[in-house]
Amino acid sequence: MQIESLKVFCDLAETESFTKAAQINQITQSAVSQQVSALERTFKSLLIERSKKKFRLTREGQILYDYAKQLINLYESLYNKLQEVREIVSGTIRVATIYSIGLHDLPPYLKRFLKQYPTVNLHVEYRRSNEVYENILGNVDDLGLVAYPSKDSKLEVLPLRKDKLVLVCHPKHPLAKQSNVRLKDLAGQKFIAFEPDIPTRKAIDKAMKDAGVEVQTVMEFDNIETVKRAVEIDAGVSIVPLATVSQEVAKHTLESIELEDGALFRPIAVIYKKNKVLSPAMKQFISTLKSDTAVMPLNAKPEKVAA
Repeated sequence: MQIESLKVFCDLAETESFTKAAQINQITQSAVSQQVSALERTFKSLLIERSKKKFRLTREGQILYDYAKQLINLYESLYNKLQEVREIVSGTIRVATIYSIGLHDLPPYLKRFLKQYPTVNLHVEYRRSNEVYENILGNVDDLGLVAYPSKDSKLEVLPLRKDKLVLVCHPKHPLAKQSNVRLKDLAGQKFIAFEPDIPTRKAIDKAMKDAGVEVQTVMEFDNIETVKRAVEIDAGVSIVPLATVSQEVAKHTLESIELEDGALFRPIAVIYKKNKVLSPAMKQFISTLKSDTAVMPLNAKPEKVAA
């Protein structure tokens, strides 16, 4: 029996999915089944109730998971401590990010990090906000990048920065000539919105409600790129993070306009599962995200904010 088999079993127990456990460990689903069967033979116990439609561990399986998780955490702590002592920054980091952060905020940080630590394998996946949380809680990914981070007792939240939100419209839209607008100026305007479950949409809806403003929502999309394309064809106006429209504004395919009645800001943060053992590479990546110049000591712990 090897530590890898115990990790596969723990990943299976946490994700309740043979597919995800295989994905995390970069093996086939068949290999996951074989390793579980091998553990059952070793301990002479049934670990998973295979007759149930819903995934469920047996009593013996739960006991194995509880103890195996402690062993894995101890092993990872040992491995990472040895890397710190030897000042080695390597390994794999799995990052799940929402589209707007991944496409517009993240690239320069990725470039800086990989230039400094070329031996690190950085795997980035673009996901909806709810999927980022699911992947982090299910150990599918190591770190998540989200906007308007949710409070969860199972997560650590590290605030990064706040993105300014602005109104965007077609260059020939009547509002394009104004240097700034008030939310009430948007009353009755055709509006391109994010889908209702997107955190940025919820924040914009709240700001509109507080200002007593009703817009005419004509389209809803789940990502920033599609929202921008709709505004570019003059289907309506929208409110988006300023950083996401810099190229379009420079090319004059969109106009960005400041919101006069109090600036709106979108907080973005790194999230990871509570009690997760952060490798030296993960610590340095978080350090890169938090600061343009500072580099975190390998044996330091990132400042945490209670979720």
